Amino acid sequence: MELIVHNIKGKETDKKVKLDKSVFGIEPNDHAIYLDVKQYLANNRKGLHKAKERGEIVGSTRKIKKQKGTGTARAGSIKNPLFRGGGRVFGPRPRSYDQKINKKVKLLARKSALAYKVKNKEILILEDFNLSNPNTSDYLNIIKSFGLEAKKTLVVTSEINNNIYLSSRNLKNSKVVINSELNTYEITDANKILILESAVEGIESTLK
Repeated sequence: MELIVHNIKGKETDKKVKLDKSVFGIEPNDHAIYLDVKQYLANNRKGLHKAKERGEIVGSTRKIKKQKGTGTARAGSIKNPLFRGGGRVFGPRPRSYDQKINKKVKLLARKSALAYKVKNKEILILEDFNLSNPNTSDYLNIIKSFGLEAKKTLVVTSEINNNIYLSSRNLKNSKVVINSELNTYEITDANKILILESAVEGIESTLK
């Protein structure tokens, strides 16, 4: 399985990259993708929601009316959940939404997501490049050369490159990650994945 390498102007070069079939050419497993994406989204939830219950409301503990003879229900405190301003019954409390899945399932999910992208021709191999300084317009020109300015793109580098990362940070539809941080959600969420030539080997060694 070979893909042609493109330059930053969107033109094909005479170079090709051979992709490992055990990573990019497997039979995709939809359930593994579902489990990994669900875990990623769940682990990103903060779980900080909180409502005050009866014991946490600031208010008088005086009995607000006599026990009998009023013709209405008994009431012992203004903090009663039945009254406006009272506590909430079984209100939400801070909690963790974190989920766990096996490492092998995560690996299978990432390989399955990449296999789908290769099958749908949504992966481009890009010649290694660098920007002399952080510049959003220069980065956007590279994305425009492939006609992807209106689509979600994911650029995968082999190592941390601050100039490329800072140049992409202002763009809502584009994200830059290093090969070791590639995850299933970002792969499936992107319309097109631009993988730098030097990052391919790192992806294969991580997912093998």
